[in-house]
Amino acid sequence: MTAVPPNPPPYHPGSEQPSLNRPVRERYPQIRATSGYGDPRVDRTGPGPGAGTEQDPERSARLSARLVIAMTVVIGQLWALTVGVNEWMRGHTDTAWWCAGFLGLSFLVVLGLWYSDPKDR
Repeated sequence: MTAVPPNPPPYHPGSEQPSLNRPVRERYPQIRATSGYGDPRVDRTGPGPGAGTEQDPERSARLSARLVIAMTVVIGQLWALTVGVNEWMRGHTDTAWWCAGFLGLSFLVVLGLWYSDPKDR
């Protein structure tokens, strides 16, 4: 292990001091000084143009709409759960049961959204 000077000079890439532009082999032995363009393990440059983009805009619109509906239902479920628990603690069990029914119905709505397009599962 080498000793570190008490106040090492600040590092910035492309420093004019050659001692700061050295490869750090002792910390990262798998990284070579020519890692990337000169590395023989790299044989492809990347996935190519258009990678990661949706090729079917109608499918993207359907998925986005279903996602928005599902998020709205989840927010409604959280609200109903809060109201239901508050009413249950106050002793108003009839309102709490209505909220529980709403929770079950909203779960069925999201389940129906999931079953609506079997090829997107």
